[in-house]
Amino acid sequence: MKRLISFFRDISFIMISCVGGLCLSLTGLSISWMIGTLMMAGILSFWKPLSFTIHSEKWEIHRYWMNIGQLILAIELGQKINMTVLTVFSNHWLTIMAMLLLSMIFSILSGLILWKFSQIDMLTSLFGTVPGGLSVIPSIAEEVGGNIGVVSIIQTMRVFLVIFSVPLIVSLLAVNQEQMSGSPVLDFETGQLIWTVVLTFAAWTGCQLGKYLKFPAPWLVGGMLGVACTQAIGSYLTGSNVAAWWPKFLIIAAQVLIASSIGSKFHKNMFMGLKKTIMVALFSTIGLILSMFICAYIVSNLTGITFVTAVLAFAPGGITEMATTAAVLHEDSTFVVVVQVLRVVLVCIVLPPFIKLLHQWKELKGNHSHTTRNS
Repeated sequence: MKRLISFFRDISFIMISCVGGLCLSLTGLSISWMIGTLMMAGILSFWKPLSFTIHSEKWEIHRYWMNIGQLILAIELGQKINMTVLTVFSNHWLTIMAMLLLSMIFSILSGLILWKFSQIDMLTSLFGTVPGGLSVIPSIAEEVGGNIGVVSIIQTMRVFLVIFSVPLIVSLLAVNQEQMSGSPVLDFETGQLIWTVVLTFAAWTGCQLGKYLKFPAPWLVGGMLGVACTQAIGSYLTGSNVAAWWPKFLIIAAQVLIASSIGSKFHKNMFMGLKKTIMVALFSTIGLILSMFICAYIVSNLTGITFVTAVLAFAPGGITEMATTAAVLHEDSTFVVVVQVLRVVLVCIVLPPFIKLLHQWKELKGNHSHTTRNS
């Protein structure tokens, strides 16, 4: 009975949240379904209507709604996999790697600013500003002694700030303002429906493999790889591009589910007692986003990649959100996913050991200064 009540509570939350997306979609703004739904979900989370919370101690909706949205997006993106993005990356890998490293340097500087002008320790400050993913960085910070609560709050604020601002800015900058479309609209045929089922199973299999291999965002990355491999094999065996039945409303559904899931986690009590820290983190995050725009501009000029694609690729937000925006704006969503995944991998491998060494050096320096004063 509890599961049934929770299910209908989630459905109610999603349906009311998507009203915001519907209203914003009337403006003709790209990515409007995601932004509008996210804003409405955030308002509901702050308001906390009794009908949503009376049967549950948790405010947020169940995780499987996010997974469903990511699975739909994975199938959408997986059908677009081609060699173009790999060719671009192989031709400009040095520039892209340099910009990724530069973005990590900017994140460290942002963390040092947060540490200097707030009341939290350096370890927590640095992990709070690392653009590695809300689901990854807090657990790493906890392992090395950071404050997981504060890290989660700052990471959440950064993600929300990025996904509220970047999609809106690039939507206004995007040259292509055509009506939103994912894959081309196809006439319904039995063969297309069968291939849709095949791709759905391939996406689910890829998700399970991604979770086993601990991929970042496994429902998106693993599912996309599963669909891409299946699509390539099917096209090779048939000698033509195999088409699935993939109507426009599915990408809208993905936006609504993803935005509702994110917005449901936005709560007032996450920011209690951290007014000064939040203000400093806000300004340092804005600086980080501005530096990202500069990096994207440099990459766009050096490589010929569109500015909007470069912005979404380097945005310190999240793989799912930036990939969704790229898909809706008809940008190179595959390239965005590749760079975002590479950024997360580099951040998780390189920055935690560096931050830990920096923290140990600070402690040793502090102990040395204390010993000198006592002597």
